[in-house]
Amino acid sequence: MGEKLVIKNIGMILSGKIEEPVFDGDCLVAEDGKITAWGREADLDCEGAATTVDAKGVTLAPGLIDSHVHPVVGDYTPRQQQLHWIDSTLHGGVTTLISAGEVHMPGRPKDVVGLKAMAIAAQRWYENFRPSGVKVHAGAPVIEHGLEEQDFKDLADAGVKLLGEVGLGTVKDGKTANQMVSWARKYGIQSTIHTGGPSIPGSGLIDADMVLETGTDVVGHINGGHSALPDDQIVCLCESCTAALEIVHNGNERAALLTLNTARELGKLDQIILGTDGPAGSGVQPLGIMRMVAMLSSLGDVPAETAFCFANGNTARRRKLDTGLIEAGMAADFVLMDQAQHAPGKTLLESVQLGNLPGVGMTVIDGKVTSLRSRNTPPAQRLPEVV
Repeated sequence: MGEKLVIKNIGMILSGKIEEPVFDGDCLVAEDGKITAWGREADLDCEGAATTVDAKGVTLAPGLIDSHVHPVVGDYTPRQQQLHWIDSTLHGGVTTLISAGEVHMPGRPKDVVGLKAMAIAAQRWYENFRPSGVKVHAGAPVIEHGLEEQDFKDLADAGVKLLGEVGLGTVKDGKTANQMVSWARKYGIQSTIHTGGPSIPGSGLIDADMVLETGTDVVGHINGGHSALPDDQIVCLCESCTAALEIVHNGNERAALLTLNTARELGKLDQIILGTDGPAGSGVQPLGIMRMVAMLSSLGDVPAETAFCFANGNTARRRKLDTGLIEAGMAADFVLMDQAQHAPGKTLLESVQLGNLPGVGMTVIDGKVTSLRSRNTPPAQRLPEVV
């Protein structure tokens, strides 16, 4: 028996599961940082808890996941000379970040030896140091000409599990990119592609044909980062891709809604995942994932409980993570939130579907409380507390 966490008096449990977004229950138990049980408090073993949280009737959801960030080192980004951006993101309910490439590292090496070294180092430094407890999956090399199959094996053997956005390096043709993405997949490395117009000098247009030819696991910022593809190409990608369709905060909102509406018509809402694509030229968005949930729910006419699944469970399943879902054995990573004070709507879900942000009252990572009342969201009606 290890450390036990009991969260009681929960008003609503959001599951992260798009097929059943709301679970019945008012209590959840975790041990050794993993979820063990949930349901009615009377039916659960709540004895011997090291930590007990009184949720005060607020909503509990799996911690949100940002599927697209560009970290560099620690909790600092040279892109906007900003400190503690990851801590601020935690205050927006995000407990896991996934790197799409450490591309803002000044002097980022483009040679094979250098890019491998940096990817392995970045994977290590975020494994060894978790800013404010946040899980950062980093070490995502950008593919360059000269990489061979053995290089992908070397990277995988060293613990690298991601490729940075295909197209941000020198490889701009679908044939070469597809070969490298296939090598990466052979060794268990996930891939993302830059979609749309260039984001920074050195990146280029990646159109639907190249996305389809390359065949990555994730269609990175399908709504552009920043400039989106023409509508017909976005529709084509939604129709043709079995990959994750990633919508980002730093993209084109109209294209985001087109993607959402098309995916819904096709019965593919389970493929939608969310990212911020920050830090970037438009800065850091600590509330970016929460804003995406509210925006897609309110303007895309999606029930809020479903939109939250885009921000946790869908990403968890697509990215094969052990977090983002309320399921026995999954990491006990949660955000506890409530309707914002004086926000319209009768419930948290109604308020979010009207386009309002909820107030975050607490985050939990691996069964440990990592933050209390958010300094970034609007104040919540009710706040959970550690008893």
